[in-house]
Order: sequence, then structure tokens, then C-alpha cells
Amino acid sequence: MKKLAFLITLITMTASAQKVYPTIGKTESYDASFAKIVSADAKIEVLATGIIWAEGPTWVENGSYLLFSDAPQNTIFKWEPKGGLTVFLKPSGYTGLGQYSDEPGSNGLLINKDGELVACEHGDRRITKMNLTLGGKVTLADNWKGKRFSSPNDICQHSNGTYFFTDPPYGLPGREGDTANRQIKEEGVYSITPAGKVTQVVSNLLRPNGVALSPDEKTLYVSQSNGATPYINAYAVKADGTLGKGTVFFDFSKSGVTQISKAAADGMKVDAQGNIYAGAANGIVVISPQGKALGRIETGVATSNCAFGADGYLYITAHNYLCRIKLNK
Repeated sequence: MKKLAFLITLITMTASAQKVYPTIGKTESYDASFAKIVSADAKIEVLATGIIWAEGPTWVENGSYLLFSDAPQNTIFKWEPKGGLTVFLKPSGYTGLGQYSDEPGSNGLLINKDGELVACEHGDRRITKMNLTLGGKVTLADNWKGKRFSSPNDICQHSNGTYFFTDPPYGLPGREGDTANRQIKEEGVYSITPAGKVTQVVSNLLRPNGVALSPDEKTLYVSQSNGATPYINAYAVKADGTLGKGTVFFDFSKSGVTQISKAAADGMKVDAQGNIYAGAANGIVVISPQGKALGRIETGVATSNCAFGADGYLYITAHNYLCRIKLNK
């Protein structure tokens, strides 16, 4: 009887210790297979607020916490279940003096295969890496053929060590119309090899934004956050690191789903089954490897990106919110 009473007390204490977060939004299913990814009763929990524009989330498995950018505040924030939200790094993307732009900080982040933090930096117009414990940034690339990048936006890494990143003009002081500070005409996608060689692998996009690799690393997906070309493009990754001719993998305007027909994608992640999770249409749109919209995790606000946590949650950066939702896989 004493053991039973102790067990009941322990369970009660554990339950009371679990923090209850406020919730927002809803989920929408466009295909029966969406239920295998997100349960119909899954809740979108709000973990933190007060951010100006949350972006670039990445999960740090060796530490069980999340890092994400707030480009307007030139800050990388850290969120962990026990400690909540704290400042991890400031400045995160602009180390100069005075005002540079409305979004001078870092944008896309990732933990590379060596466990280092890699960041796309708007203000300093470069890609950097940093040891999470020791600090100290190292510039991986800040130019192509002697011309400065505009404002690196998002990044992913191939298992061979090669990085792919997008470079739209969003982070320039004058944004899209900034001809004075813009040195590269094309809004491109670039690669950085382990040896440091920088190559422009795509040059014909409008507002390239999110970038992600398929599970077999044979396809590179690139989103365009442009109303006239609201596409996610797919490129075959060749053995030499170059890309094949791009094709339109998913066109939001022709998706057949009214709720997302006027959207365009921001950042993206791909799960182990090849499903794409794209920030769009005030939420995360989940798209099958065959290019079919399966469902949407609707936050109700502009949603930039997401990241898979080792704890089974999908973490979502949505305007001034950091959110999460439990996945079924």
C-alpha cells in the first residue's frame, strides 16, 4: 500500500512539473496520409514570444536544445525545456558600427557534421562556422569571384561536407531595390566545398530562399519566396557537386488546395521519408516526395521555417513566436 501511495505521489509530482504551454492555430489535412505525420488532435504549443522575426531554427542534439535567429535583433536565441529562452549570441550577423539594415543578423542556421554552428549572416554578408563551446567564428565564404554576397539566407550540408546556400537581397539595407550595395546581379544558389571552393550552381531564380536535400542526397530543393514564381524547384545533385537543370517540383498556385494557392515557400526541412515541410501560408505545408500537398500546420501568422527535434517535436519559427507540435514519426 505504501509503495502504491508513493507511486501515485511520484506520478502526480511528475505531471505537475510538466509545463503547460499556450496553444495557437490548428492542423488541416488534404490527404489521408497526413494523419501518419501529425495527429488530428495535436496542439501547436507556443514556447516563447516577444521575438521580432524568428528564423533559421536548428536542433542541437548534443545538448538537447534549439537555436534560432532573430535577424532584426541581430541575435541568436537558445531555447531549452528547463531554461526557456535565453540569448545565445549577439551580435549574430552584423559586427559593424551603426545601423546597417532592418534585418542585420543571422538567418539560416545548421549544425554541421562536425557539430559546429553554421550561420548565414545578413549584415556581414557571409557564411560562418563556430564551435558551440569555445566560440570564435571562422568565415567559410563571403564572396564569389571577388564580389560580395548580398545576404545569405538559408543553408544545408551534404554528407560529403559540401554546403549549399541561397543568396537573395532581403538583408541588404535597401532590400530588393538596393543596387548601390548589391555586387552580384544574380539571385543565386552557391556551393562551398570542404576545400573552400565557392561555385554559383544556380543563377536564374527570383528570391531564392529555403534549401534542403532529399534523404538520399540526390535532389536539392530550393524555394522561391516570390509571388510570380511561387515554386519549390528540384535539382539533381551530380557526383561532381554540380546541379542538373532545375524543374518545378511544387507550384503553390497550382496545388489544387485553395488555402495555399496564393502562398510561396520560405525555409524548408525534409524528413527521413522524403516529405518536405515548407514555411508558407501562415504555417507549415507538408508536401510528399511526389509533390502532393498532404496537409498544413496552421499557426495563423507568417511562418518562416522549422526544425526536427530529437525529442519528436517539430519546432516552428512563426513571426514573433517559437512553437512546436508533436509528430507521429
